[in-house]
Amino acid sequence: MSINYARFHLSYKINYKQMKNLVNAILRLLVKIALHGYFRKIIIEGKENLPKNRPVILVANHQNALIDPLLLATHTNLNPWFLTRAAVFTNPIVSKLLHYIRMLPVYRLRDGFSTIQQNQQTFDDTFEVLRKNGTVVIFAEGTHSLVRNLRPLSKGFTRMAFGLKEKYPDLEPLILPVGLGFSAHLRSGSVVRITFGKTIPVDMPTSQSGKLTKSVENALKSILVNIPVEGYEATLSKLIKHEVDLTSKKEVEHFLETGNVLNSVESVNSLGNKLMKIFHFPLYWLWLLKKGSIEDIVFSSTWKFLIGFALAIPYYFFLIWLTMDTSVGSWGLTFLILAWITLWKNQNPQE
Repeated sequence: MSINYARFHLSYKINYKQMKNLVNAILRLLVKIALHGYFRKIIIEGKENLPKNRPVILVANHQNALIDPLLLATHTNLNPWFLTRAAVFTNPIVSKLLHYIRMLPVYRLRDGFSTIQQNQQTFDDTFEVLRKNGTVVIFAEGTHSLVRNLRPLSKGFTRMAFGLKEKYPDLEPLILPVGLGFSAHLRSGSVVRITFGKTIPVDMPTSQSGKLTKSVENALKSILVNIPVEGYEATLSKLIKHEVDLTSKKEVEHFLETGNVLNSVESVNSLGNKLMKIFHFPLYWLWLLKKGSIEDIVFSSTWKFLIGFALAIPYYFFLIWLTMDTSVGSWGLTFLILAWITLWKNQNPQE
């Protein structure tokens, strides 16, 4: 009896894991398709730097709320786990759902000093992910910001790297620096650039954690657009006026050093964006209703994407139903075709 129960329990665990991986794979595919509908162009650089069969701690900058982890989850082929602020795990049902989609809580002082010790469980969970040559993503700046430069890095990723080495001395973890750049953080129909830097081995003693932090910081600075803090707004306005590609470090640095534009960005006609709103008017109205309640402007793009991701397909099916089974079929078909065309042609200028 006990043997049969053990076999059933093992079979259940295997089936649950397989189902979980299948759901994650399907969800990532759907999100990836939706992201390519939301952005006009997603540029990938340095994909040859993606490691294989090694524990990877992916350290990225953080400029665009939930859009950042979605991009990394769907464009790395690493199936990563993410460290997320613990405040969103307070509801038990939500907590299980977030863990199901590979998110782990990180507790901060603002969550209460007594909660900090719970981070040890999170670190233990990440060690198990990494032990199996998995990937964990950390947005090392700690918070998100629309500002186009690198802010000071927290020490969480070094603690994780050296903690893993202490627990599993034979493992050889790598730090993978990744830069995310946006032509317009708050708008659909814009351009995003994902740049994978060269991996950094964790091959120094714990006493040299500062050296590792500095190496990662330098690696991120080498792939990220950096607009100087002094005179930031004036410099940004000048870059936009001269049509410099805000996602390209090479283009921005060349202009700041010489005043010349290497390759100006293509001109954008906002008519396509306006027409897209007209032919997706139910979704656009929902966004307008939600817009006033968003306290942090950085989440604007996140909410736009989520509304489209959740409701675009039902909206298209509604138009198909109008086409197939109502007296206004020709109007429904016209609206459906124009909705798809305007989504494909949706473009927004840099900001």
